[in-house]
Amino acid sequence: MAPPIWLDERGRRRPVRPCSRCGTETPIKEAVPRAFRVAVLSNPANAYTALLVKETEAAARSLTVRLQLLEVRGADGFDRAFSAVSRERWDALFVLVDPGFVFHRKRIVEFANQNRLPAMYPHREYAEAGGLMAYGTDLRDNYRRAATYVNKILKGAKPADLPIERPTTFELIINSKTAKALGLTIPKSVLVRADWVIE
Repeated sequence: MAPPIWLDERGRRRPVRPCSRCGTETPIKEAVPRAFRVAVLSNPANAYTALLVKETEAAARSLTVRLQLLEVRGADGFDRAFSAVSRERWDALFVLVDPGFVFHRKRIVEFANQNRLPAMYPHREYAEAGGLMAYGTDLRDNYRRAATYVNKILKGAKPADLPIERPTTFELIINSKTAKALGLTIPKSVLVRADWVIE
């Protein structure tokens, strides 16, 4: 499958690339310096996953971090992935973007917290569910922007003629309550970059 594309302000085709700050070089490594072995939860059925994995692997190499890719294609795949994480005792968990993962966020967060596993998630909703840290696009902003597409289509625009837009709003959320429960002290250098800290 060809990688997704977007049109820039001049109508030029550009490949969609994950934000470089969304890899393992983000605050999870700063908050957990001992995280040299990181399990990565991914869904290979998601067309965007290959791009995310490539960016994450590049970031991991620059930090001398070893990754273990755990593929979850559906709800029944979580148990296998969680068993692998528990068996291998990884230092941290990194969850890639996937709509199905958002639906199962409470399950993912509960597993990480119960196993005292520091984790980085792709959206605010995970942190609100008790996840340690989240960095990624603001889903609510994405939904608002989607409404503009609906409006254009209702006014007669052809969907195929509308450009694919890249997300423009990214946010860092830290759940300090979860950090305390995990025995972690989030560095001030990370806290000052946070858009929101859950007390």
